[in-house]
Amino acid sequence: QVQLVESGGGLVQAGGSLTLSCAVSGRTVTSYAMGWFRQAPGKDRDFVAGISWIGSTYYVDSVKGRFTISRDIAKNSVYLIMNSVNPEETDLYYCAGSVFPDRPSAEMQFTFWGRGTQVAVSS
Repeated sequence: QVQLVESGGGLVQAGGSLTLSCAVSGRTVTSYAMGWFRQAPGKDRDFVAGISWIGSTYYVDSVKGRFTISRDIAKNSVYLIMNSVNPEETDLYYCAGSVFPDRPSAEMQFTFWGRGTQVAVSS
């Protein structure tokens, strides 16, 4: 059984940085494309960043140059380093895994989901 557990959320000031972690169990982190999504209350879950099976990374335009997704195979974990955050990025952040081979970014392409970690950015 695949399980994803996010951690690292919290309160951060605008312009600050935060690192989210996603611990993967049940399969190796290289078995899937992994992604980070975020969701505000009452809104859809939006793609933020992804890392493919072979390790190539891709991002939504709004976070390019500020966020970095990475994975640690030894720790079987995925990370999202968030820099220069702004209050509009206050959301519940989810880690997800996909069996799609070609840089998935749509919510429906992801099969495995964590429960999320809350990020709050103060102005």
